[in-house]
Amino acid sequence: MGAFCLMLVMVLGLVVQTASARSLPDFTDLVKENSAAVVNISTTQARPQNTGNMPFSERQLEQLPEFFQDFFRGPQSPYGQGNPRGQAPITSMGSGFIVSKDGYVLTNNHVVEGADEIIVRLSDRRELPATLVGTDARSDLAVLKINDGEDLPVVRIGQSKDLEPGEWVLAIGSPFGFDYTVTAGIVSAVGRALPTENYVPFIQTDVAINPGNSGGPLFNLDGEVVGINSQIYTRSGGFMGVSFAIPVDEAMNVFQQIRDKGSVARGWLGVLIQEVNRDLAESFGLKRPRGALVAEVMVDSPAEQAGLRAGDIVLEYEGESVELSSDLPPMVGRTPVGESASLEVLREGRRIDLDVVIGKLPEDNDMAGTTPQSSGPSEGPLGMIVEPLPDELKSSLGIDSGVLVTNVSRGPALDAGVRPDDVITELDRRKITSVEEFRAAVADLPEGKAVSMRIVRQGRATYLVMKP
Repeated sequence: MGAFCLMLVMVLGLVVQTASARSLPDFTDLVKENSAAVVNISTTQARPQNTGNMPFSERQLEQLPEFFQDFFRGPQSPYGQGNPRGQAPITSMGSGFIVSKDGYVLTNNHVVEGADEIIVRLSDRRELPATLVGTDARSDLAVLKINDGEDLPVVRIGQSKDLEPGEWVLAIGSPFGFDYTVTAGIVSAVGRALPTENYVPFIQTDVAINPGNSGGPLFNLDGEVVGINSQIYTRSGGFMGVSFAIPVDEAMNVFQQIRDKGSVARGWLGVLIQEVNRDLAESFGLKRPRGALVAEVMVDSPAEQAGLRAGDIVLEYEGESVELSSDLPPMVGRTPVGESASLEVLREGRRIDLDVVIGKLPEDNDMAGTTPQSSGPSEGPLGMIVEPLPDELKSSLGIDSGVLVTNVSRGPALDAGVRPDDVITELDRRKITSVEEFRAAVADLPEGKAVSMRIVRQGRATYLVMKP
């Protein structure tokens, strides 16, 4: 009887292990089917540098731990200054994938940036020269064309908009020069906005990505490309469990524009926005935090021409809900320039509809000079002193009204983040044009309820929340 029980336990354990194994994905077929369309990209910059023929670019080298930087740069390094080859051209490497049989390749801009020569190596070890068709630095994408490409293997393109957190994904690339390395993980989050770029809703994964993986494809379990591995979050220079991929929906839009037009045009609304937190939601009459709060409207922008105002909260764009402020820029960026788009905004407690003709996003240099639209000292219950706004300050800030904060003491204003030299242009959604109007607005503030205050600080507008 005891032997029978032992055998039964062993059988049950084997069944559990088999069921567990079956629940995990098998990537072998996926890798076999797609590796041929994944390529290794190596570049050379002709200008001499004292960096040697290193297997990484200077930018990639800086991402490595200090020990490895010393190894590649040190005087005894076979790649560094101690070698007679120290004056060799700069080389770098990355990954990419073929999207058309005639040889168009997608990769990251930083993989080929500044390259004088580009070589694409296929899985069958063929090395083919490639031409740079165009780049888009804003999304960190580049399009290459393999010279004399014909009947090449291609990947299948999926839809990144269908991705959900928790899905299995797989990357193929060349981390640290190890060709055709396969790593897998799950989608950690979608629609991530990074400080470096708010027009790309990144896919966050825990797939191991390292220098050399850049530009390589991210596959779903159907063997379709859903993203392009682009960045990692790291404190060590290596993978720490957080990596970011460009959604393939965004990438293919950029690819088609570069291939057909040679450049990329993105939609532009012409506003500066901020997140709606709990206190702001309460002060604006929203039941929960959502939407994108308009802090500034640019002069002569599509937003100004459509009647959008500072203090509006964009709740929907083209019928699509705007939950986070970071949702709005990619929506606008995908809209073709010159097309009309519908907005639903919350203004003074009422929902209104606006139509806006989307403009072309200016280059960063063009936006640098864009200007926002927009009796004695008085200290009140908010704990601050305000004065009339000098005309010269109005001119330099590009605003027509407001009051200047000259001192802040302990009180609701200090707790809310108001600082000396801030300019208050709006209080509890009332426009402030003078000290008298400011006093009247303060007198009418509801006690114990969150109210909003629009300030201009160093030329930029933002909303603060305080509770009198």
